[in-house]
Amino acid sequence: MLARRIRNSLAVIGALLPFAAFAEGQPRKTVAVGNTEGRQNMSIEQHAQGTAAATVRTSDATARVAPALERYSERVLGELWRRPGLSPRDRGIVTIAVVIARNQTIEMPGQFRRALDNGLKPSELSEIITHLAFYSGWANAMSAVTAADAVFVERKIGTDQLPAADAMLLPLDQTAEAQRATSVEQTAGPVSPALVQYTGEVLFRDLWLRPGLAPRDRSLVTVSALVASGQVAQVPFHLNRAMDNGLTKAETSEVLAHLAFYAGWPNVFSAVPVVREVFEKRPR
Repeated sequence: MLARRIRNSLAVIGALLPFAAFAEGQPRKTVAVGNTEGRQNMSIEQHAQGTAAATVRTSDATARVAPALERYSERVLGELWRRPGLSPRDRGIVTIAVVIARNQTIEMPGQFRRALDNGLKPSELSEIITHLAFYSGWANAMSAVTAADAVFVERKIGTDQLPAADAMLLPLDQTAEAQRATSVEQTAGPVSPALVQYTGEVLFRDLWLRPGLAPRDRSLVTVSALVASGQVAQVPFHLNRAMDNGLTKAETSEVLAHLAFYAGWPNVFSAVPVVREVFEKRPR
């Protein structure tokens, strides 16, 4: 079955990309993501030292190049992450979605660590990366795999803490799926029957039903990635789905404010009219 083949390919995604040592001047040493023995043989201190050095270099460079940016980073971003309208865990999910959607590889390791520190599970991070392969592209997800592998090695996160490739799927809402399928068939069917097939079989009858990420969080990832990518035409369907899945209006409002800093004001202001229309049309 097509969906099963796709799931199996995602299960070995990490084995396709070797992880290179962070520290400068040290020989490159690779290990597959799923290779537990290789993980244990790698020097955790080497990764930690390399990461710390990179953080110091970035901070020093910001102070030298853009002192005002350093000031905003310390004061404004610090306040943003403490705002009560959205939990630190949810802010981590939003930020991860942005850096993967925009393929901002330099930000990925630090944001992955922050999200894990704020309560995101390794299994959930794994699912987010897999999910965004479909919504931001395979290459972006593969970049995230490499970044996450470094973090998993540091924290001794093994494959036993990650979701299975073949999982028992969540129940399908037959009525909602029938409505979605009909709409997609009418709009995309005459143009690309294969796209309609993949959308149904792989995305909405498989990926969206995987239990490793709550439907509300999966929707939060999707909406954040769409706004970050400037794909506002896709926002109404997915924001309505997100709110059906439990995302509140107040949380959505806070998501937009958070996204402004990480995806840029223009992308968020382009999404504001669309979000407002969704708010106004939903039952009160």
